[in-house]
Amino acid sequence: MKKFLLIPVFVFSTVVTFAQSAYKADVAKKADAIEQKIIAWRRDFHEHPELGNHEFRTAAIIAKHLQSLGMEVKTGIATTGVVGILRGGKPGPVVALRSEMDALPVTERTPVAFASKVKTMYNGQEVGVMHACGHDSHMAMLMAVAEILSSMKSELHGTVKFIFQPAEEGVLPGEVGGAEEMVKEGVLENPKVDVIFGMHIVSNIPVGTFISHSGGTMAAVNDMQIIVKGKSSHGAAPWSGVDPIVVSAEIINNLQTIVSRNINLTENPAIVTIGAIKGGNRSNIIPETVEMLGTLRALSAEDEKMLITRVKQIATKTAEAQGATAEVTIPYSSHYPALYNNPALTTQMLPTLQQTAGAANIALGPAATASEDFSFFAEKVPGLYIFLGGMPKGADAKTVAMNHSPDFFIDESAFTLGVKALCNLTLDYMASKAK
Repeated sequence: MKKFLLIPVFVFSTVVTFAQSAYKADVAKKADAIEQKIIAWRRDFHEHPELGNHEFRTAAIIAKHLQSLGMEVKTGIATTGVVGILRGGKPGPVVALRSEMDALPVTERTPVAFASKVKTMYNGQEVGVMHACGHDSHMAMLMAVAEILSSMKSELHGTVKFIFQPAEEGVLPGEVGGAEEMVKEGVLENPKVDVIFGMHIVSNIPVGTFISHSGGTMAAVNDMQIIVKGKSSHGAAPWSGVDPIVVSAEIINNLQTIVSRNINLTENPAIVTIGAIKGGNRSNIIPETVEMLGTLRALSAEDEKMLITRVKQIATKTAEAQGATAEVTIPYSSHYPALYNNPALTTQMLPTLQQTAGAANIALGPAATASEDFSFFAEKVPGLYIFLGGMPKGADAKTVAMNHSPDFFIDESAFTLGVKALCNLTLDYMASKAK
């Protein structure tokens, strides 16, 4: 009986392998054929960037494209989000693919002909607006994936949900948005998503390559506010007051011991940063209060909880020891959980990336202390988030302008590889369930 059963299993496995090779070749051909269209979409988005929750022109272009492909399209999700649903001709899982849509309040300095000249008001100041993090590239690539997979609709073993998300870079105080809001509004339901893939282009990773990571991949982030209250006095008589500036300096120094003494650095990195301190307005007046703003980053829920606890302990007790008080608010205005790449899914899909780009062009890199609100999706369903190289060949990774820089630059030859990867991840995952 065992020998008899081995024959059909082997035959089926061989058929699936041949089928996968065939559709990968088809995907590659179609991606290469629309490369100039992808570049044109990207350049248009780049020249007309919009900040989070204001991606109205962007969303309209995306929705029109998805509708032209015959998809069921939903708009206005989490303010400006767009979702396209592609139902395949055969039963199978629901695979979600996500791209961000928003730009940053950055004034562009790149010399490209399609550089952004857009300006807007942000936090009361006139600023430039720029796609300085590659979201223009992500949208163009996902639009191409939608076009390719739509052309294969009858052969799809399942459903693809294309999620175009607003406000990944955050929102202004008082607003809501981003992945968290999309999840609250049910973007992972109807139909219920089984797995989600995301991709981010990076300016200091060589073009033609991917980097992935299993487990905690990008950091949880909490911003924080610490208000230290002392007693104002003349600068010539500090003994008559309680100096909140000195207390704040002690708090800042003591906070650094959290990473050096409380975090197991052999397992996970963590960050405690004070990015702003405001107090006083004259050289000879000791102020009554000082405000500090900062960020906490960790790669696990346990470390995140510990960071918050220790910051509150250190700030309040240090202030108390000096006769002052400290009020700690965490999170102050924003919080993203750690982005967790499902280990089983990461292992399962690694061969797909190797077959798409070549095994030598895939690396399992370290975790990053930057944050990404894709984490809200990956909290709910198994997720895999990968990094696509966008650095031109011959460039130096140590000197290129990083994401969020006014000089951020991406090699557009990376786009077709990104398109192929997202298509193949989708099709291979569906094929694994079809078996």
